[in-house]
Amino acid sequence: MTNTSALWYFESVNLYRILCPHKVKRMSESHQFITYKRDQFIYMTDETATHIYMIVSGRVRVGHYLENGEVVITAILTQGEIFGELAMAGEDKRRDFAQAMEAATICPLTTSQLKELMYDNKELSFKILKLIGLRIMKLERKLELLVFKDARTRIVEFLKDTAAWKGVKVGFETMIPTKLTHKDIASLTGTSRQTVTTILNDMKEKNMINFNRKQILIRDLDQLA
Repeated sequence: MTNTSALWYFESVNLYRILCPHKVKRMSESHQFITYKRDQFIYMTDETATHIYMIVSGRVRVGHYLENGEVVITAILTQGEIFGELAMAGEDKRRDFAQAMEAATICPLTTSQLKELMYDNKELSFKILKLIGLRIMKLERKLELLVFKDARTRIVEFLKDTAAWKGVKVGFETMIPTKLTHKDIASLTGTSRQTVTTILNDMKEKNMINFNRKQILIRDLDQLA
């Protein structure tokens, strides 16, 4: 079993604070943010991979298409998170797409700019390498859950992972601030929206969790099943 708390630690680091060229004097004058409308693509499959991107505001979904045209969502990201980082790992053409889920402001960074920043900052280099490794581990974990676990287990494990990533402890309870809808959770767990709604409502009735549009409250993370 993956050590979840260690797995999510580096993802929770807000790299925007140290990566954005606006924060580096020699780069700030030539750097511009880009604003995307809801459902607008930031990049699409097969485009040349030249940038990584940081989210200043809004939410972004990352996914790919199966041969039958079905869409698989691999990540839903929010303020302070980065995507498109495989450009740093030798990706020439995008294997996935990134799409704004709502009005979003994005900070683009060329691979050359990132290399320059990493050259000057060993700690940043370490975090970037960890981030890329983390994304690979997450995809492997998701594949394992999709192949070997039923829908309820996938949703429970998703809640545990998200709690380890973004959860705030309040006594024995864990509060997860999130804008994820049931449809979003279904996309991330390979289930249907109806299944997510049924399972979450069942857990709510058993007083294992409570939720609204802004947060999910887990009563006792150790007892979540």
